[in-house]
Amino acid sequence: MFLVRFGGYRERGTTPLATQERQDAVHDGPTGINDAAAQLGVTHRALRFYEDKGLIEPARMGNARIYSRRDIARMQLILRGKRLGFSLREIKEFLDLYDADPTHLEQMQHLVAQIRTRLRQLERQRTALQTTIAELNSMEDQARERIALLNQARRRPAR
Repeated sequence: MFLVRFGGYRERGTTPLATQERQDAVHDGPTGINDAAAQLGVTHRALRFYEDKGLIEPARMGNARIYSRRDIARMQLILRGKRLGFSLREIKEFLDLYDADPTHLEQMQHLVAQIRTRLRQLERQRTALQTTIAELNSMEDQARERIALLNQARRRPAR
């Protein structure tokens, strides 16, 4: 549910543009790429990558990128989506749906469907991991038993 937090940045009955203008008006000042990268715990290259993919659109002042509170919030959502295992394409769809639907209904329905799909994938992975762990534990036990037998054989005096 990584987009739910985004709702705090929009007030009921406003358009995305009006909301953006309000955010920019209350912004504490422009955030350059150094500060944005440090705040988000990413590299400059990562910020440029997400910009190239169309996920964020920082303002420009000459060649310098200027990140608004909205850009930082979007990046936090993008990074959270990545941690949860969503692809950039899926994250972009969520963000686009949010921008297109201020009521969030379609976005939230789509998000729930994607979360359920991801949960099923993770459950399958967990089952596979549990099987692999059990097999490795068994192999380790067998190897330890073999080591113990080999050590016993070494300690026996030759006849």
